[in-house]
Amino acid sequence: MGTVTGGEERGTTERVLTLLGLLQQRQVWTGPELAERLGVTPRTVRRDVERLRALGYPVHASQGIGGGYQLGAGQDLPPLLLDDEEAIATTVSLLAAAGGAGGGVAGAGDAALRALTKLDRVLPTRLQREVRALSGSVASFSGGRTPVDPERLMTLARACRDEVEAGFDYPAGRSGSELRRRRVEPYRLVASDRRWYLLAYDLDRDDWRSFRVDRMTGVTARTWRFRPREAPDAATFVQESVASRVYPRQARFLVHAPAATVRAQVSASAAVVRPRDDDRCEVLSGAADLDDVLMRVLLLGHEFEVLDPPELASRCRVLAQRLLAAGPG
Repeated sequence: MGTVTGGEERGTTERVLTLLGLLQQRQVWTGPELAERLGVTPRTVRRDVERLRALGYPVHASQGIGGGYQLGAGQDLPPLLLDDEEAIATTVSLLAAAGGAGGGVAGAGDAALRALTKLDRVLPTRLQREVRALSGSVASFSGGRTPVDPERLMTLARACRDEVEAGFDYPAGRSGSELRRRRVEPYRLVASDRRWYLLAYDLDRDDWRSFRVDRMTGVTARTWRFRPREAPDAATFVQESVASRVYPRQARFLVHAPAATVRAQVSASAAVVRPRDDDRCEVLSGAADLDDVLMRVLLLGHEFEVLDPPELASRCRVLAQRLLAAGPG
């Protein structure tokens, strides 16, 4: 009879932890899908599922169309070793941080949301009710990111994780006075220095869109799963939308300064900065009036060239002559 080496034991442990991570990421996985992701046979997947069950994780299995392995809410939190009070305190703290009460710590909100989506899988139903009740008493007086209802964030985070359609009411047009129902395939939540955004495929407009989470109402997640599309990079898409596409006028400049220098001077929500080489970068920004964009770049204090639109270069000359005329003779 062969013996199991320490290396093989470590390999099994790492694989089981990877399996647990996959089950936390999505609502249902088929056996063949898990086998492919783990690089093992379906029989090994079944054995690893039994190992998780032995640790106390409630892994459910169902047959037929739409069936597969699913991680349910457990009676306890093995092997986190949290009692009920500790689990509630941890979750409420994460809800507060994800909703905007993170005290301005960089990355605190999105890290809290990632942790919440994992804890949500194993938090018992009886504790979930207590968490929802207690989270309503959490507030923050700190500045920074616009506060967002944590339950709204969690609903969207679950929908992204489980790859199910979501719906919400969202302001239509620039006035924002009319609300329209939007049906989307949610892909990623993106945190900026000021707000939370959702990258999603808009089913009614048949295109990618970014949405401000604080402007959503009536957020719901459906049970209808979608097949993931090839998505753009979430952070890049949202930043370009916020800094440029959302405005009626856009402009591009070639700035004679390193990209790192310019990024330190301008907010990520005001402009997209792309490096050209070690000493130059491209700046993309938008506004209702191009004069506002022009002043923004001028005040950076670097030499620059207008790349687009062509009429903005003419506007530069007009303003330059006006400035020269305002000086002493």
